[in-house]
Amino acid sequence: MSTDITPPVAKKVPVERTHHGDTVVDEYTWMADKTDPEVIAYLDGQNEYVKAQTAHLKPLQDAIFGEIKSRTQETDMSVPTRTGDYWYFARTEEGKAYGISARCPVRGTDDWDPPTISPGEKLPGEQVVLDSNVEAADHEFFSLGGASVSEDGRWLAFGTDTVGNERYTLRIRNLDTGDELAETIADTTGGAIWSRDARYLFYQTVDDAWRPDTVWRHEIGSSQPDVKVFHEPDEGFWVGMGGTRSREYLFIGVGSKTTSEVYAIPTADPTAEPVSLGARVADVEYDVDHAIIGGRGYFLFTHNGPGPDGTKCENYAVDIAPVDDPTARTPLIAHDRDRRIEDVEAFADYLALSYRAEALPRVAIADLRQIEGLPTVEDFAEVRFDQPLSAAGLAGNPEWAAPRLRLGYTSFIEPTELIELDVATGTRALLKRQVVLGGYDPDDYEQSREWATADDGTQIPISVVRRKGTVGPAPTLLYGYGSYEASMDPSFSISRLSMLDRGMVYAVAHIRGGGEMGRHWYENGKKLAKRNTFTDFIACARHLIDTGVTTPHHLVAEGGSAGGLLMGAVVNEAPELFHGIVAAVPFVDALNSILDPSLPLTIIEWEEWGNPLADPEVYAYMKSYSPYENVRPVAYPAILALNSLNDTRVLHTEAAKWAARLQDQTTGDAPILLKTEMSAGHGGVSGRYKQWEQTAFEFAWILEQSGAIRD
Repeated sequence: MSTDITPPVAKKVPVERTHHGDTVVDEYTWMADKTDPEVIAYLDGQNEYVKAQTAHLKPLQDAIFGEIKSRTQETDMSVPTRTGDYWYFARTEEGKAYGISARCPVRGTDDWDPPTISPGEKLPGEQVVLDSNVEAADHEFFSLGGASVSEDGRWLAFGTDTVGNERYTLRIRNLDTGDELAETIADTTGGAIWSRDARYLFYQTVDDAWRPDTVWRHEIGSSQPDVKVFHEPDEGFWVGMGGTRSREYLFIGVGSKTTSEVYAIPTADPTAEPVSLGARVADVEYDVDHAIIGGRGYFLFTHNGPGPDGTKCENYAVDIAPVDDPTARTPLIAHDRDRRIEDVEAFADYLALSYRAEALPRVAIADLRQIEGLPTVEDFAEVRFDQPLSAAGLAGNPEWAAPRLRLGYTSFIEPTELIELDVATGTRALLKRQVVLGGYDPDDYEQSREWATADDGTQIPISVVRRKGTVGPAPTLLYGYGSYEASMDPSFSISRLSMLDRGMVYAVAHIRGGGEMGRHWYENGKKLAKRNTFTDFIACARHLIDTGVTTPHHLVAEGGSAGGLLMGAVVNEAPELFHGIVAAVPFVDALNSILDPSLPLTIIEWEEWGNPLADPEVYAYMKSYSPYENVRPVAYPAILALNSLNDTRVLHTEAAKWAARLQDQTTGDAPILLKTEMSAGHGGVSGRYKQWEQTAFEFAWILEQSGAIRD
């Protein structure tokens, strides 16, 4: 680590803002303009400082990159998935950064056995659908925003983003000839849906605040203006769309953080006006799928509205209604406080229920062939696995009439598996296990669940992973997110092995604001209960220290986006607990951003954080924890802030301002680093090799700060 170079000092240009009688001075608002050469020079200077401070870690970075690469089967192939008359699959090839989508024809209408996986070898009749390496050529950044093939298999619609701002140009290609149509559609959200006759293409655009608000219908080959199918004027609601597995309906979903509405268009009449399937009711969310049971069509409503007794179904329930009268809803699966229903999906012969129980995702199947009339909750059989700390769910089942269902399964120590389930017999067939080269053995590692006690007595689950034989106190990375009801479920990571094998413990704090323990877990970590998210994380850190897993000198914390807000808040509250902090695209200027309704996401975010513009209590509460507002003269631990210039979700200025104020205020010697990707968006760099390099950079820094390696 170099001590001869100092970070560039950001100039201070005081700007006042006043809300609810409170005046705040912000010295770094000038950083907001990413086209300003002075801003670019400042970010470049910070990047040079990062290079100087981490140059000594380059051999370790190279070693970790080599380990990730050597453990990864670079030339690989996914298990083919049938859609229509083709088997679709993805390939990766050694030396190529992006995936290749391909297909081959089915052998007949009853062909439900996928072709044998043959990495590096072509299948009979194989055709490349889309090679992202070709599309990414000559671009520093590339993102594929979705690819959709028409039902007849002839047309491909796909979106491309070469900037990182998540605004995609929609392109249309004839898969029979390989020719691309001259007609392109700019500034879409990326995905598209074909009408069944491939005459029309449905897509979405955004408003000035980059909120998806409009669905359009484009007629292939027509010079007529595209038709506006649906527009949502309320700035607090986003618009999405999707087709049913039965191919009978196109659904348009409209949702805020707490309220939703679904509209339907029958695919038999793609120019029909969308019809609402349920009135929009404040604080009631619902989703819909289409089922055919006993030869009759039904809509399945997964909702958190009132149940039969009038009590709100906080953890969601499922109702059913005939398609010819969606208002005639009757209960199908009742609300259960111990089970958070996430989704119900319909197939020709099955219903699949995805839910959470005991902080883990689960799936249960009802075999409609064995049921007289409509199913009940007793007809759903859980698909069980031996590993107590694992995640399972449906995986890649696009076909309505598939005779078997595919499930994904993984844990923190077991590579991801794709399993095919024969529902009638319960027989399972392993289609593929994620390849880990180099002789990986799950028995060399262990995972466990621990519980920390929060300030209010609530028990907070922590997942802990380590290599067997790792003795505490050990270097530890504690990860957290805690927002939007997002759950941090068990998942396997090849790259994580490079930390575990160097004696690090990896832990995940399942804090309130997430969804692991049900809807109440989320509700008790948002708006005026948001501080629970931060105090829960601090409680988890103290638990790991008090139980001898680690020490403050060996503990590093990590979070990204809203998890970056978490990092900024906890390092202000308890800097003494951590030796290092990694904050990726961090939402650290939260109050200032949520006060500006012209920014992307702000208005819809008021239901997550509250509206500080209108409510002085919310303003004061957010100001009490917003990381940028609360930087103070204290000895901060080492901090690595990872930033992206073209991020449209968390603007580059948030991390830049935060780092400038931290560098100005810290009373300690630990470095505050700001690393900005100058050609990337919210998801960071693109292409797997660049992503591995970035991971290796982060891991090397974490390993050093945790004491797992020495200079």
